[in-house]
Amino acid sequence: MERLTDGMAGGALEAPALPGAAVGAPLRTLADLVADGEVVVLSGAGLSTESGIPDYRGETGRRHRATPMTYQTFVGSAAARRRYWARSHLGWRHVSDAAPNAGHRAVAALQRRGLLGGIITQNVDGLHQAAGARDVVELHGALDRVRCLGCGRRSPRRLLDQRLRAANADWRVEAAAVNPDGDAVLTDDQVAGFQIVDCHGCGGVLKPDVIFFGENVPRARVQECYALTERAALLLVLGSSLTVMSGYRFVRHAAERAIPVAIVNQGPTRGDSHALLTLDAPLGATLTALLSALGPPRP
Repeated sequence: MERLTDGMAGGALEAPALPGAAVGAPLRTLADLVADGEVVVLSGAGLSTESGIPDYRGETGRRHRATPMTYQTFVGSAAARRRYWARSHLGWRHVSDAAPNAGHRAVAALQRRGLLGGIITQNVDGLHQAAGARDVVELHGALDRVRCLGCGRRSPRRLLDQRLRAANADWRVEAAAVNPDGDAVLTDDQVAGFQIVDCHGCGGVLKPDVIFFGENVPRARVQECYALTERAALLLVLGSSLTVMSGYRFVRHAAERAIPVAIVNQGPTRGDSHALLTLDAPLGATLTALLSALGPPRP
C-alpha cells in the first residue's frame, strides 16, 4: 500500500500540480488505475466539505455534533419531531444553498469520459447531481425529498419548506452550526415555538427521505451497491472515513473479491488496510489534478 500525505511528493508528476493536491507517483498510479475504466466511486461527507457542508469526522463536526435522531424516537414522539423539523428547517437552507465543488465536478467529468461504472454516495446533499452526475445511488437517501409515513407519498422538499415558512412566519432564530445531514444546532428554547405540518393528502407524519439511525437501508438499494461493486475494476473511495458499516461493507466486499480499492481522504480511514493505494490529501485539488494526469478526453 502506498500513502502520500499532503505536502509530500513521491516523484515527478507529468500533469501540472495544483496547490494542496496530492502529487507524484501515487497520483500517477491512481490515474493509471482510473484510465482503465469501470471505476465505482463511493463518496462520503469529506467530498462536500469544500462546499461548506461540514464533515462529522472533522473538527467542526466533532465540536457541534448533537445526539443523532433515531427512527424510533422520531416516530414515537411529537416533541422529537418538532425538534427535528425545527433544526432541519434551518439546516435545509444551508444545504440547499450549497454549490458543487471541484471534487463533485471532477467525478461528473470522469463519468462523462465513460470511466465510471457507477457512483454510490453516503451523502444526502444532492451535490453529485448538481455537478452533472447521473444515476447516482443515494445510499442514505436525499434531503431534497420528503416522505409521508402514512400514505407513502413522496414530495419535493421545497414544497414543505414553503409550508413551514408560512406556519412559522414569526419564528426568528439563528443556528450555532449546521451538520452534514442538514441538522442545525438549536437550543430547546429556540425549538419550543416551532410549528410542524403534516401530510397534505392524508394528515400523516412527514419524514425526510433519508435513512435515520435505527432504520435500515432498503435491501434493493444495498444489493444494487453490491452488484456495482462486483462489476467494478476499481472501487474509488472519496472523502469517507468508512467509520460506519453502511459504506465500509462495500470496501470489504471488494477486497474479498480481489477488486482493487483506492482511497482519497484527509486522514486515515477504516478501510486503509484493504486499499491498494491511499492518498491523504484535499479532495478538490487532488481530483482536479487526477483529471489533468489522465490527459484530454478521448474523441
